[in-house]
Amino acid sequence: MTATAERPATSIFRRPRSKTGLWSWITTVDHKRIGIMYGYAAFFFFIVGGIEALLLRIQLSQANAEFLTAGAYNALFTMHGTTMVFLFVMPASAAFMNYMLPLLVGARDVAFPRLNALSWWVFFFGAIFMYSTFFFGTSLPPAGVEGVAGNLPEGGGPGSFNWLANSPDGGWFGYQPNAGPFYTPGTAMDFWAGGLQILGLSSLVSSVNFIVTTFNMRAKGMKLMRMPVFAWMTTVTAFLLLFSLPIIAVALFMVTTDRQFGSLFFAAQNGGDPILWQHLFWLFGHPEVYIIILPPMGIVSEVMPAFARKPLFGYSAVVFAGAAIAFLGFGVWAHHMFSSGITPVAQAAFGLATMTIAIPTGIKIFNWLGTLWGGRIRFTPAMLFAIGFIAMFTIGGLSGVTHSIVPADWQETDTYYVVAHFHYVIFGGAVFGLFSGLYYWFPKYSGRLLDEKLGKLHFWLTFIGFNMTFAPMHWLGLQGMVRRTWKYAPEMGLEGWNQVVTAGAFIIALAMLVFMYNWRKSRRRGTVAGMDPWDARTIEWMTPNPTPEHNFSESLEITSLDHFWHMKYEEDEEGRPVRRADADEILARLEDIGNNPREPIHLPSPSFFPFLIGLGVPLIFYGIVYHTSLVGKGLIVLGALIVLASAIGWGIEPADEPHYGHDDHDEEHGEEEVVEVHG
Repeated sequence: MTATAERPATSIFRRPRSKTGLWSWITTVDHKRIGIMYGYAAFFFFIVGGIEALLLRIQLSQANAEFLTAGAYNALFTMHGTTMVFLFVMPASAAFMNYMLPLLVGARDVAFPRLNALSWWVFFFGAIFMYSTFFFGTSLPPAGVEGVAGNLPEGGGPGSFNWLANSPDGGWFGYQPNAGPFYTPGTAMDFWAGGLQILGLSSLVSSVNFIVTTFNMRAKGMKLMRMPVFAWMTTVTAFLLLFSLPIIAVALFMVTTDRQFGSLFFAAQNGGDPILWQHLFWLFGHPEVYIIILPPMGIVSEVMPAFARKPLFGYSAVVFAGAAIAFLGFGVWAHHMFSSGITPVAQAAFGLATMTIAIPTGIKIFNWLGTLWGGRIRFTPAMLFAIGFIAMFTIGGLSGVTHSIVPADWQETDTYYVVAHFHYVIFGGAVFGLFSGLYYWFPKYSGRLLDEKLGKLHFWLTFIGFNMTFAPMHWLGLQGMVRRTWKYAPEMGLEGWNQVVTAGAFIIALAMLVFMYNWRKSRRRGTVAGMDPWDARTIEWMTPNPTPEHNFSESLEITSLDHFWHMKYEEDEEGRPVRRADADEILARLEDIGNNPREPIHLPSPSFFPFLIGLGVPLIFYGIVYHTSLVGKGLIVLGALIVLASAIGWGIEPADEPHYGHDDHDEEHGEEEVVEVHG
């Protein structure tokens, strides 16, 4: 007698099963695919932000230039800063976190795969919402004031990008009341505030997911102090996001209600407090600097031991220094506000706190140098970018320490000295670190190696262009060049160095073209990486390249820090590492098992509800921007219905999707059984 399971009827709640094509990417919950989508989106916005920067530099290459109008210039520097911080560096770090964290801790996926997909789609549609301001936004002068956006004279010649004047123009920091309803009427800054709210929601969801993944999904035997440093920095960054994002969410809520519903949080003439915005913004904004820099610090801490052929010097110190940076980062925000009128006592306290936070940063730098000292260094592109990270970030850190000295900070505030400092930290630090990770982990994504000669050309062009661009800004600022101003007088004598800066910016652009060519060429025809191309130390290299869908075919048991290294090496009588005779056999066995699992592996099932919720959220914000019209009210209702219906569908979606097939036992008896695939 045979028993046949009845197939359920097809319904809207049936999970999609396609593994190829566009629909598979829309419905995926695979952390690797989500990481890839984050990475490509981040690089796209890197190009967009870079083009915005080049337009700014063309304007500033000559005194009293007419290339851009004042309004277009304001819009470009606002969107350049917003794009690079929130749409490039943060999602680029999220790309590494999504792809690498489960691999680094020995898991098959993050703790909540559908929430992971939700964070991506909320980010994706949030980015579209923010940039839709170019098409739908308006930025008008205050009532009764002649001129264009930003309350400045129009100016500008042919091709001066006047159309940009209807984009957000209140700076990426949105200072009130300048970015408030009186001085910046219209809808452009509403798109900016709403876009940041949506992007913050995405990061908040991710932070919870990464924290739970770290604490709940580690492989057996992987104690916290056996985790790779990048996993540690991902976790520390997630806590920073968890505690800092609600602050900016509250501040942006105040901005939106001031602009849209007539509240008076920042209206000084009605008892509001514009300085409140600065406190709230920088309470988020300074931890944000460490949200940006800690993941690249983790990347560099993985790359250097691999190419110095030494363990990371002072592993525990590096980990605890990262945690100390995060903790102290919440206590230094007011050094951005020394010229805002805070009391001398507050200035002294925040100046001392700023000096203090340099200590754990210095610990990390000396530990990286200790890792290089005495190592057998391989100067691959990944290692060059890691070393460049140390050098450039150190310069940025030293110029930052000068801001802890209140009289010096008063001289430097709102000059290009601050611009130079910030870019040495963010570009010289974060971007160099991210490129180091791209060259190091490219085999995990593609199974191939990026071309080394092109990689070195990319590094040196970036290094030269970066220093040509941002080093002169230090003395331009000290000579009196004010930031956020679209013109400067010829008698100031600043034109020569500004031309050097502009030339450096175009060299960076050339470097990015080299990288894009290298990526495209190597992705298709690059050298096959094999199982362990770098003779690496950490367990993500125990999986074949590119990484299989299931990550690990067998459950791991971790016995030490740098577990993978100890599988390949043993110590001789003098304590020196000697490669084991059977190391190649171990790698061959890992590759075979990785590509051919010995037993069925159940993976999280795809779902389209994260996509639908992500689509519904910006519709609500479009409705808020236009809430006075019938269309706006309709968009709020439509977006809310999509989010609510999708959340209900998510909740009743089967936790286990039945998959119909035969196992070996039932094939012998002619019976069909239901095999559960866990979601």
